Amino acid sequence: MLLKIGELARLTGLTVRTLHHYDNIGLLSPSARTQAGYRLYQRGDMDRLHRIMALRRFGLSLAEIATSLASSDLPLCAIVAKQIAMLDQQLAQATSLRARLLDLQTQLEQGQEPELADWLTTMEQMTMIDNYFTQDEVRQLPMLSDTAVEQEWQTLVARVRALMDAGVAATAPQAQALGTEWMVKLVRDTDAHPGLFVRLNSMHEKEPGMQAKTGIDEDLMRFVTGAFGASRIALYRPFLDDAEYAHLQANYGKRAKEWPALIAAVRAALDSHTPPDDPAVLALARQWRELFQSYTGTDPATQLKFRQAHQQEPRLLQGSFVTPAMIAYLAPAMAIVAQESRGAL
Repeated sequence: MLLKIGELARLTGLTVRTLHHYDNIGLLSPSARTQAGYRLYQRGDMDRLHRIMALRRFGLSLAEIATSLASSDLPLCAIVAKQIAMLDQQLAQATSLRARLLDLQTQLEQGQEPELADWLTTMEQMTMIDNYFTQDEVRQLPMLSDTAVEQEWQTLVARVRALMDAGVAATAPQAQALGTEWMVKLVRDTDAHPGLFVRLNSMHEKEPGMQAKTGIDEDLMRFVTGAFGASRIALYRPFLDDAEYAHLQANYGKRAKEWPALIAAVRAALDSHTPPDDPAVLALARQWRELFQSYTGTDPATQLKFRQAHQQEPRLLQGSFVTPAMIAYLAPAMAIVAQESRGAL
């Protein structure tokens, strides 16, 4: 069956203008044309169009969709499954909201006054999240949109709080394990997106209402980051001598707060396909080198040990938002920066 562009637009709900645009940018070109040059879409074009429409609903830009279609062999059934999962999540959210509204309606019909504090808190939280994330981004953050995941986080927060109340040090093995569990889960529940993680952190720091809702306050976050840092230090230990290890312990966490924004910026440069020799990427590489040296020191032999540690100990990347793809992308820029440093000596 062959469909003209107007027929395809009518049957899919898209506009003719949109389909023309997809053709012009090479995203979806019709498989055939009439003798008069009119576009004709075949069954095989439907597979690609469905992928495009699905990926758009997942929040990808047209450029990102083009890259995904060019490099991915993900079967259509997998994309459909992801759509179903997204709809299931939306249905769960809608069902939860409907239940709250029905309860509110019942109270109002019975002449009861809703609990003002709960009412205002709910509205505050809705507005608060909207100030930091788009609706597409909220769907990428199940901790903000999935009731079951929210419950998981409440349980995890309670476990961390119990350790703190028991006086367990952040450096203790059980605290290190919990700190690692926290960060690994955080990567999972932010769709492994460091930019979303940075904004989530910012929201927690600036919004007392969010801290009250989640129970994640400054003291708890300090404990978790300290425990996670201690777990990383322990993983480096087999690769370092005593002096190097002492230097690491003394300096590892001093500039930890600078890493998330830097990692997010590198991820953004990678996603936008910015060349590694671009001045902006070189600036990121210089900052990366500076932070790396803040806890490794400047001795090339010691720095080599840290690089070997990362090659041999994959757990060092767990919960860090850093991926092998990011490291490979940044490597040419780091080489240029290292050459600049040698030339300045």
